[in-house]
Amino acid sequence: MAFARLSAIVALALGASQLASAATTCSTGQTTAHAACCSLFPVVDLLQKELFDGGECGEEAHSALRLSFHDAIGFSTKGGKGGGADGSILAFNKTENAFHANAGIDDITDRQFPVFVKSGLSAGDFVHLAAAVGIANCAGAPSLLFFSGRPPPVAAAPDLTVPEPTDDVTSILARFADAGFSPPEAIALLASHTIAAADQVDPSIPGTPFDSTVTTFDSQVFLEVLLKGKSFPGATGQPGEVLSPLAGEMRLQSDFRLSQDPRTACFWQAFINQQSLMTFAFKLVMAKMQLLGQDVSKLTDCSDVVPKSTAFSGPIKYPASFSQADVQQACQILPFPSLATVAGPAPTVAPVPGS
Repeated sequence: MAFARLSAIVALALGASQLASAATTCSTGQTTAHAACCSLFPVVDLLQKELFDGGECGEEAHSALRLSFHDAIGFSTKGGKGGGADGSILAFNKTENAFHANAGIDDITDRQFPVFVKSGLSAGDFVHLAAAVGIANCAGAPSLLFFSGRPPPVAAAPDLTVPEPTDDVTSILARFADAGFSPPEAIALLASHTIAAADQVDPSIPGTPFDSTVTTFDSQVFLEVLLKGKSFPGATGQPGEVLSPLAGEMRLQSDFRLSQDPRTACFWQAFINQQSLMTFAFKLVMAKMQLLGQDVSKLTDCSDVVPKSTAFSGPIKYPASFSQADVQQACQILPFPSLATVAGPAPTVAPVPGS
C-alpha cells in the first residue's frame, strides 16, 4: 500500500535525524528529546500569541498551512526548480507573492514576517513550524513532525510550480509527480482543505470555506465535494469553482475533478469517515513535503515541541437535508460508507474566523 511505503520512508528519515541519549528538561520546564529543541518552546508561545490569536483555528492557521505547501511544492526531483521546504516564499516574498497561484498569500507573509524576525529561526524552519503549530489549534488534527536546522534559502522558487484550481487532473498529477508525490499522496495532502478557505477564487467573498466544519480537521470535505451542487457562494461562479452543495461554501473545480477522475476517485472516497486513516496519511505526506530539498542528516527532530490538538468527536454526517441519494459517486469498487444526517434545515456555512 502506498502509505505503508511512505511510512517506511518517514521512519528512515526519523532514524537519520540526530539522536539524543536522554530526554532534556528545558529551562522553561518542558521536556524534549533533544536539548537543541529547547529554544523552540518560546517560539511556539510567540506563534500562538502573535500569529494565532492565542490558539485559534482561524484564518492564520489555515493560511500558515497553505504557505508551507506553496513553499515546499516549488521543487522538482529532476532539479532545476526551487529549494523545496526552505522558506523561500517568506524570505523572497515580494517575488513569490507575485505568482498567480500565490494570489492572496501576501496576507499571511505580511503577518508572519515580523514574527519571523523575532523568532531567530531560518525562514524554512519558521514557515514549517508555524504550519505545525497552526494546524494543532484545529480539533482532530494530527501532530505534524517538525525537523529543525534548515539553512536559509538561496533564491526564490520559480513560477508555475503550484497547482491551481483551474488545472485539469493530468496537469495536477504531473506537477505532484515532478515533486515526488504519487496520486494517493496528492489526495492525502488535500485533507488540508478540511480547514481551508478561498480568498481569491472569488475576491468578493474572502474566507469562504471548503466544508461545513472548517475549524475541525475531519473528512467532511471529502464527503461534501461529492454532493450534488446547487449554487455558488457568490453572485456568480468564478474560474476555478463549480456549484457547491451548501450555501456559503465553495467547491473548487480541481477538488471536484480529482474526486471524479478514475485515477484518484477511490483514493478520495477512501478517506470519508475514516479519520484515523486520513490523519495518518496526511501526517506522513506532510512529513515528506516539509523535508523536500533538505539534508535530513543535518536536521534535528524537534517534533515534540509541536502542541497536541483536541480530539475529533465524530463521526461525520451528511449536512441537514442531504443523504446518499445526493452523492456523485465515482468510485465503483468501494462501498460508500453509511452515514447519518444532521437534523434540521440545510445550513449556511459561515466564513472562516478571522477573515
